[in-house]
Amino acid sequence: MDPLNAAQADRVRAVLALGGVPQDELQDGLQQVRLRLLERRARGEDPPRDVGAWAAVVASNLAVDWHRGRHRQERVSARLTLLSPPDDQVQDGPENSVQALAVAEGLDALPAAQRQVLVLRYYADLTVPQIAEQLGVPLGTVKSRLYAAAKLLRERLHVEETV
Repeated sequence: MDPLNAAQADRVRAVLALGGVPQDELQDGLQQVRLRLLERRARGEDPPRDVGAWAAVVASNLAVDWHRGRHRQERVSARLTLLSPPDDQVQDGPENSVQALAVAEGLDALPAAQRQVLVLRYYADLTVPQIAEQLGVPLGTVKSRLYAAAKLLRERLHVEETV
Protein backbone atom coordinates (compact mmCIF):
# COMPACT_ATOMS: atom_id res chain seq x y z
CA MET A 1 0.00 0.00 0.00
CA ASP A 2 1.28 3.44 -0.96
CA PRO A 3 2.04 5.57 2.12
CA LEU A 4 1.00 8.70 0.19
CA ASN A 5 -2.37 9.32 -1.42
CA ALA A 6 -2.61 10.74 -4.95
CA ALA A 7 -2.99 14.36 -3.81
CA GLN A 8 0.01 14.07 -1.49
CA ALA A 9 2.10 12.52 -4.28
CA ASP A 10 1.11 15.36 -6.64
CA ARG A 11 2.06 17.90 -3.99
CA VAL A 12 5.46 16.23 -3.52
CA ARG A 13 6.11 16.32 -7.27
CA ALA A 14 5.15 20.02 -7.38
CA VAL A 15 7.43 20.91 -4.47
CA LEU A 16 10.30 18.99 -6.07
CA ALA A 17 9.71 20.67 -9.44
CA LEU A 18 9.50 24.14 -7.92
CA GLY A 19 12.65 23.36 -5.96
CA GLY A 20 14.49 22.85 -9.22
CA VAL A 21 14.41 19.07 -9.63
CA PRO A 22 14.11 18.22 -13.35
CA GLN A 23 11.06 16.37 -14.60
CA ASP A 24 12.94 13.15 -15.31
CA GLU A 25 14.02 12.97 -11.65
CA LEU A 26 10.67 13.78 -10.03
CA GLN A 27 9.65 10.13 -9.73
CA ASP A 28 12.93 9.32 -7.95
CA GLY A 29 12.32 12.18 -5.52
CA LEU A 30 8.79 10.95 -4.88
CA GLN A 31 10.15 7.47 -4.19
CA GLN A 32 12.66 8.90 -1.72
CA VAL A 33 9.85 10.63 0.18
CA ARG A 34 7.87 7.36 0.26
CA LEU A 35 10.95 5.48 1.42
CA ARG A 36 11.57 7.92 4.26
CA LEU A 37 7.99 7.52 5.43
CA LEU A 38 8.26 3.73 5.30
CA GLU A 39 11.62 3.82 7.12
CA ARG A 40 10.00 5.94 9.80
CA ARG A 41 7.29 3.29 10.23
CA ALA A 42 9.88 0.49 10.27
CA ARG A 43 11.75 2.24 13.10
CA GLY A 44 8.49 2.25 15.08
CA GLU A 45 8.15 6.02 15.08
CA ASP A 46 4.71 7.56 15.25
CA PRO A 47 3.39 8.66 11.88
CA PRO A 48 3.55 12.41 11.24
CA ARG A 49 0.44 14.30 12.38
CA ASP A 50 0.03 15.74 8.90
CA VAL A 51 1.54 13.34 6.37
CA GLY A 52 0.99 15.79 3.51
CA ALA A 53 2.84 18.61 5.24
CA TRP A 54 5.61 16.25 6.36
CA ALA A 55 5.99 14.91 2.82
CA ALA A 56 6.12 18.44 1.37
CA VAL A 57 8.90 19.42 3.78
CA VAL A 58 10.88 16.25 3.02
CA ALA A 59 10.45 16.98 -0.70
CA SER A 60 11.59 20.54 -0.13
CA ASN A 61 14.69 19.30 1.68
CA LEU A 62 15.41 16.87 -1.16
CA ALA A 63 15.05 19.71 -3.64
CA VAL A 64 17.46 21.86 -1.61
CA ASP A 65 19.99 19.02 -1.66
CA TRP A 66 19.54 18.53 -5.40
CA HIS A 67 19.64 22.25 -6.00
CA ARG A 68 23.03 22.55 -4.34
CA GLY A 69 24.53 19.86 -6.55
CA ARG A 70 23.61 21.13 -9.99
CA HIS A 71 24.72 23.94 -12.24
CA ARG A 72 22.53 27.02 -12.31
CA GLN A 73 21.66 26.96 -16.00
CA GLU A 74 20.55 23.32 -15.86
CA ARG A 75 18.12 24.19 -13.06
CA VAL A 76 16.61 27.11 -14.93
CA SER A 77 16.12 25.07 -18.12
CA ALA A 78 14.50 22.18 -16.26
CA ARG A 79 12.17 24.47 -14.33
CA LEU A 80 11.13 26.27 -17.51
CA THR A 81 10.19 22.95 -19.06
CA LEU A 82 7.99 22.18 -16.06
CA LEU A 83 6.42 25.64 -15.94
CA SER A 84 5.51 25.87 -19.61
CA PRO A 85 2.08 24.47 -20.53
CA PRO A 86 1.66 21.83 -23.23
CA ASP A 87 1.57 23.23 -26.78
CA ASP A 88 -2.22 23.08 -26.98
CA GLN A 89 -2.56 25.19 -23.81
CA VAL A 90 -0.06 27.94 -24.63
CA GLN A 91 -1.38 31.30 -23.53
CA ASP A 92 0.02 34.69 -24.45
CA GLY A 93 3.09 33.10 -26.06
CA PRO A 94 6.44 34.73 -25.29
CA GLU A 95 5.20 36.77 -22.32
CA ASN A 96 4.55 33.62 -20.27
CA SER A 97 7.95 32.18 -21.19
CA VAL A 98 9.71 35.36 -20.14
CA GLN A 99 7.73 35.49 -16.92
CA ALA A 100 8.43 31.81 -16.16
CA LEU A 101 12.15 32.37 -16.79
CA ALA A 102 12.16 35.43 -14.53
CA VAL A 103 10.40 33.56 -11.71
CA ALA A 104 12.73 30.54 -12.08
CA GLU A 105 15.80 32.77 -12.00
CA GLY A 106 14.36 34.74 -9.08
CA LEU A 107 13.81 31.54 -7.10
CA ASP A 108 17.33 30.38 -7.96
CA ALA A 109 18.77 33.65 -6.68
CA LEU A 110 17.22 33.24 -3.22
CA PRO A 111 19.19 31.69 -0.37
CA ALA A 112 18.17 28.05 0.18
CA ALA A 113 16.34 28.68 3.48
CA GLN A 114 14.30 31.51 1.98
CA ARG A 115 13.51 29.57 -1.20
CA GLN A 116 12.41 26.61 0.92
CA VAL A 117 9.88 28.54 3.03
CA LEU A 118 8.59 30.42 -0.02
CA VAL A 119 7.94 27.19 -1.92
CA LEU A 120 6.37 25.52 1.11
CA ARG A 121 4.10 28.49 1.78
CA TYR A 122 2.98 29.53 -1.68
CA TYR A 123 3.38 26.39 -3.77
CA ALA A 124 2.83 23.58 -1.24
CA ASP A 125 0.18 25.74 0.48
CA LEU A 126 1.40 25.05 4.02
CA THR A 127 0.54 27.55 6.72
CA VAL A 128 3.28 29.44 8.55
CA PRO A 129 2.72 27.39 11.74
CA GLN A 130 2.88 24.14 9.73
CA ILE A 131 6.16 25.21 8.13
CA ALA A 132 7.63 26.15 11.51
CA GLU A 133 6.58 22.84 13.03
CA GLN A 134 7.80 20.74 10.12
CA LEU A 135 11.15 22.51 9.84
CA GLY A 136 11.61 22.69 13.59
CA VAL A 137 12.22 26.44 13.62
CA PRO A 138 10.43 29.24 15.49
CA LEU A 139 7.37 30.84 13.94
CA GLY A 140 9.17 34.19 13.80
CA THR A 141 12.01 32.64 11.81
CA VAL A 142 9.58 31.38 9.17
CA LYS A 143 7.89 34.78 9.01
CA SER A 144 11.17 36.66 8.66
CA ARG A 145 12.41 34.26 5.96
CA LEU A 146 9.14 34.64 4.04
CA TYR A 147 9.30 38.43 4.31
CA ALA A 148 12.93 38.56 3.17
CA ALA A 149 12.33 36.06 0.35
CA ALA A 150 9.29 37.94 -0.95
CA LYS A 151 11.17 41.23 -0.77
CA LEU A 152 14.16 39.84 -2.68
CA LEU A 153 11.92 38.19 -5.27
CA ARG A 154 9.92 41.40 -5.77
CA GLU A 155 13.15 43.37 -6.20
CA ARG A 156 14.50 40.78 -8.60
CA LEU A 157 11.30 40.81 -10.64
CA HIS A 158 10.71 44.56 -10.21
CA VAL A 159 7.18 43.91 -8.95
CA GLU A 160 5.30 46.58 -7.06
CA GLU A 161 3.89 45.50 -3.70
CA THR A 162 0.08 45.58 -3.80
CA VAL A 163 -0.65 44.80 -0.16
